[in-house]
Amino acid sequence: MKQSRAMSLVEAFANVAIGYGVAVVTQILIFPVFGLHTTLAQNLQMGAVFTVVSIARSFGLRRLFEAIRVRAAKPPLRTSGGSVPVRFPYRRDFGGAPGRDQASSR
Repeated sequence: MKQSRAMSLVEAFANVAIGYGVAVVTQILIFPVFGLHTTLAQNLQMGAVFTVVSIARSFGLRRLFEAIRVRAAKPPLRTSGGSVPVRFPYRRDFGGAPGRDQASSR
């Protein structure tokens, strides 16, 4: 089943919205350990920047993997003597594999 671009974006936003909260809390807890002292407003702003980057990354990777999946499912191209590429037909286009009642061509 193919995932639409809109649903890819919705999934990316849901994933990153939860990650935003985790990131801000992590920054508040970890930054002081490394001697970085920031205000809550600064942590929220930094979290927002990371969130935008994360949404773009997540959406881009999702679309890349969807394109790879779709490309892998298609049969290879061949040319029909001209310059127009033609796809080899799928086996299912011809009724599938021969059944038990059909003679095999050996």
